[in-house]
Amino acid sequence: MASMAETEETAATADKKQDRTAAKLAKQIGAFAKQHRGVEGQLAHIGQAGTRIVLVAADGAWGDLVAPTYDTARLAAEKAGLTLHEEFDGEFAARVRTGPYEWTRMAGMQLGGPANPSNPANPAA
Repeated sequence: MASMAETEETAATADKKQDRTAAKLAKQIGAFAKQHRGVEGQLAHIGQAGTRIVLVAADGAWGDLVAPTYDTARLAAEKAGLTLHEEFDGEFAARVRTGPYEWTRMAGMQLGGPANPSNPANPAA
């Protein structure tokens, strides 16, 4: 059985790891926001994989990041100063600019195109 000191030490280690992960994600959010003159986001649970941080820039560009937990995603958003939307509703989704890359990636196999083409111009997707 773990002592109280060992339990506190384990919790402190987990908190430090979460803080480092959130700081790294916040830095990525900040870089995306700077490149696209502002960004807003939405957090979406994706099961055991964690939480998806969906980013939509002022210019219509979009991207996403995955945090291991919802709490880490929320902390990253706070550190980055990211305005969060509760839902990816019609108004927010309407800001997203999609092009041929997204359409072929989303439905490529069904349309006879490549299943998952690589696109160095959009590394966030």
